Amino acid sequence: MAGFHVRSVLVTGSNRGIGLELIKHFIGKLNPPEVIFATCRDPEGVRAQELKNLASKHPNVVILQLEATDSASIKSAAKKAETHLGGTGLNLLINNAGIMPPSTLESATPEDMLSVYNTNVVGPLLVTQAFLPLLKKAALGSNQKGMSCSKAAIVNISTVLGSIEKTPETFSFVPVVSYRCSKAALNMLTKCQSMGYKQDGILCTALHPGWVKTELGNFQPNVQADLTVDESVSGLMKVICDLSEKHHGILVSWEGNTLPW
Repeated sequence: MAGFHVRSVLVTGSNRGIGLELIKHFIGKLNPPEVIFATCRDPEGVRAQELKNLASKHPNVVILQLEATDSASIKSAAKKAETHLGGTGLNLLINNAGIMPPSTLESATPEDMLSVYNTNVVGPLLVTQAFLPLLKKAALGSNQKGMSCSKAAIVNISTVLGSIEKTPETFSFVPVVSYRCSKAALNMLTKCQSMGYKQDGILCTALHPGWVKTELGNFQPNVQADLTVDESVSGLMKVICDLSEKHHGILVSWEGNTLPW
């Protein structure tokens, strides 16, 4: 962990919650990335003000407009990132953007299911496709052996709620059907990416951030999120630093524990 250094990182959904906290933690590292791409849907909006304040104080933070469900927006962001990197690759892509509307077996609608799937599964797929050439370039340009986030990695922010095996433990008090189904699909996408990009030396892992006190984590009545954003992201950062080929294609908690699919 002491020798861990990511030259460049991109985090989607960076204007709030876990995404914003990840940006803060990367800034605060003793050896921060030379380039921190912070993406969000509306960089000029009120909800991006805290992110803009950070970028104004830290020249290594580069804000990119990226709507994870819009192919043109994603491709435009990838092109801007490529130009900014100036011939070097992207070491770490963190697919964090996601939504979790209230949803039960009785209330779920086709529109609800498709909207959540589009953001939580199709979004990470499209973002990864667009930034894959930069990830491959980073892997090829690295002299590191094995896999790590300082070489080239895709980290998908998932959840234990997408674990089919663990569902009986949490379903009664957090049904969120559309979200659960989308994250189960994201877990499958992570596994597929781990198979498809293994020969390129790109690490692919899904991370569970815990039940966090964010806009997403606090929507559910009668359920109290047990982690602050700082606690969750502090754990996630430690896990990210320690990720290696043994974590390739699996779901890992913010505490570093392997979770079942």
